[in-house]
Amino acid sequence: MAQQHASTAAHGASHGHSSVKSYVIGFVLAVILTVIPFKIVMDGTMERGTMLWIILGMAAVQIVVHLKYFLHLDGSNGQRWNVMALLFTVLILFIVLAGSLWIMHNMNANMMPWMK
Repeated sequence: MAQQHASTAAHGASHGHSSVKSYVIGFVLAVILTVIPFKIVMDGTMERGTMLWIILGMAAVQIVVHLKYFLHLDGSNGQRWNVMALLFTVLILFIVLAGSLWIMHNMNANMMPWMK
């Protein structure tokens, strides 16, 4: 009985969600993806537009790193509903943000036509 429990614990540790290797890889990638934009901004040698795109790109990659290594979202059958819920959340956020910007733009254009 104890031997069966030990083999189950060893199997779960190597293939489970809480593998130390996974967290270390995620942490190192997150630190790298934070330090690079910080260094670019502190140097101040690039144009603002270029810096902005690099920061946005690193932020998008860092979101993926956090989802994969810390939240353990992947394409497996067990995670499919979690991924669908995440995609639905992103869709709702996009609709709310785009709709809000559209409404504010139209309100500005209609209420202050002399400001065009």
